[in-house]
Amino acid sequence: MTQTVLLAEDDRAIRHALERALTLEGYEVTAVADGVEALAQAHRTQPDVLVLDVMMPGIDGLQVCRVLRAEGDRTPILMLTALVETADRIAGLDAGADDYVVKPFDVEEVFARLRALLRRTNGTPFEVPKEEEKRIPTGQMSVAGLRMDVQARRAWRGERELELTRTEFDLLELLARNAGIVLDHATIYDRIWGYDFGPGSKNLAVYVGYLRRKLDEPGAPALIHTVRGVGYVLRED
Repeated sequence: MTQTVLLAEDDRAIRHALERALTLEGYEVTAVADGVEALAQAHRTQPDVLVLDVMMPGIDGLQVCRVLRAEGDRTPILMLTALVETADRIAGLDAGADDYVVKPFDVEEVFARLRALLRRTNGTPFEVPKEEEKRIPTGQMSVAGLRMDVQARRAWRGERELELTRTEFDLLELLARNAGIVLDHATIYDRIWGYDFGPGSKNLAVYVGYLRRKLDEPGAPALIHTVRGVGYVLRED
């Protein structure tokens, strides 16, 4: 079945070029020029994935994302941004975006990230070892004061429920399933995004940083630890 993409980009040249590339890649694309049109189209037809430019006149990509998430729409969203500061990326994640690509971008990177988002939407991104299945109740996990309902995609630290985006939940689930084990960057990229964006990518660091902000509590031990030069581990010190 052909997968549908709603593309919102106010730069005409970029919009036409990306629409053509996505169409040639096999997607059914609806391209619009601003956030107002994007919201109207998203309400009319449910796309499989949205690609939103951050900087658009009127209603920008962040506002479109916030409106859809407030309405309970969980369609995966990939942001296109010329903003490269970590704070700007965090703003996109905070609005409910699942991933982002920084302009100027390679169209193959856009394809890879879309494939990863759609894989996570259509099925589980994890292959749980048989021995792990035996010791973890179906759909439930509890480790280091963290509780997760995988089927409902809900998570709590103590009594506080965490408000997590799709990617944040997937990342936390991966770390929780491997609690006490250091996962290297390449493994995490492969399991979460299905693609290793290379040693220069800050994508993982941004997501880990934002996840920490949601997990950490004053006076409580940190749960996600950086192992410099290797990767990350979830444990309660």
